[in-house]
Amino acid sequence: MNDELAVTRRHFLSRGAGLSIGAMGLAQLLARETNAAGDAIGLPGLPHFAPRAKRVIFLAQSGGPSQIELFDAKPELVKWAGKELPESVRQGQRLTTMTANQKQLVMPAKTTFTRCPQSGATVGEWLPHLAKVAEKCCFIKSMHTDQINHAPAMTQFLTGNQIPGRPTMGAWVSYGLGSENRDLPDFLVMISKMQRPSDQPLYDHYWGSGFLPSRYQGVKLRNARDPVLDLGDPAGLTRGLRRGMLDGLAELNGLRHAATGDPEIETRIRQYEMAYRMQASVPDLVDLADETEETFDLYGPDSRRPGSYAANCILARRLAERDVRFIQLFHPDWDHHSRLTSWCTARCRDTDQPTAALLIDLERRGLLDDTLVIWGGEFGRGVAGQGNWQTAEAGRDHHPRCFTMWLAGGGVKPGLTYGSTDDFSYNVAENGVHVRDLHATVLHLLGIDHERLTYRFSGLDFRLTGVEPARVVKEIIA
Repeated sequence: MNDELAVTRRHFLSRGAGLSIGAMGLAQLLARETNAAGDAIGLPGLPHFAPRAKRVIFLAQSGGPSQIELFDAKPELVKWAGKELPESVRQGQRLTTMTANQKQLVMPAKTTFTRCPQSGATVGEWLPHLAKVAEKCCFIKSMHTDQINHAPAMTQFLTGNQIPGRPTMGAWVSYGLGSENRDLPDFLVMISKMQRPSDQPLYDHYWGSGFLPSRYQGVKLRNARDPVLDLGDPAGLTRGLRRGMLDGLAELNGLRHAATGDPEIETRIRQYEMAYRMQASVPDLVDLADETEETFDLYGPDSRRPGSYAANCILARRLAERDVRFIQLFHPDWDHHSRLTSWCTARCRDTDQPTAALLIDLERRGLLDDTLVIWGGEFGRGVAGQGNWQTAEAGRDHHPRCFTMWLAGGGVKPGLTYGSTDDFSYNVAENGVHVRDLHATVLHLLGIDHERLTYRFSGLDFRLTGVEPARVVKEIIA
């Protein structure tokens, strides 16, 4: 910025109707967030059309759950047990280094399936609670992605691109729509506290803002005594002193913003204000003392353990009640290369009852209709057994060419199964849905045209769905 212009502007602002620069900067920042009624808003002109969903709860199952055991029933695989996968099916598809040098011997599903009487959806026996509420869900059996390894696949699953540095879906939604709750961030993240140490890393860029201003990144609620680090005041600092300190900081930051125009300074002002409000809102959020015994029973025995997936599902419902825009839960360790029958069942025990309870709880509180719930992982598993397919040690390798996800509430058709796979759950047979299509559809349900939500960076107009073709899967929308 031209120094003379900056000085002139500072000179003008310093004489502006007795209003301090810091207060003007803060007022300008908050003006974008509130309308005349005091309701929080996002970008001007958004939503582009009437939304079906107001908020999203994304239940990310990190590691690649096996669609063959959980959702995509293929009873005819029994006839192929121990036989080599036909080349006409495999079609030279890439394998990971873990199975590239072994024969691709078919391993049938280790489970039996329940078929829902109305929709015909199939749910594996390891998910008995979900089977009871499956009529509320829309199953997409034809999901596919481009990546075969965890980090790039999860990065694409969440940001639309395999390379870190792009904004995640939650950040895009925060940027576009803002939130109706000014006392909590637009985008909140929770990671399950596992009973045993997890060997699967979850990187910060999975909830990052990329090239968007950092105010749009997800805020992680820690599964610890202090859910957000450095939120509390030092001993002896009163609420009034904290308020005065923040006002002084806002003025200093406003001076700096007037001189440089750096948007990260606006972010800093907003984050200080948000932290001040979160000092009251976060303790109230995470205190489950007002939850009933019936609620804990609904979510299961693990719901009383802080940081568990079950407890995080209760918090997700509480965040939905508080109109937080994007809520993202991570549950790791679905990467069952071995001991499939013990490894995968353990993850199902962690998540089955709480997930079903979340749908029931949202529905009975009148929140499911406008809350979009998404369940899925970054890819699926292959039909060939990894290791000796006949033993309890056998597992399955990564498989990006087809897998199953489900959505519920938020304007999707309940009781629908969309898309299908071949007889080996190896290739999409009809109505394929790419990760980009999922992103376009989620934005559409929130009232956003994915082609019109853009951000200029390095001279280009970026969007969540990128430059390759992406379509809204209108067939699943109610």
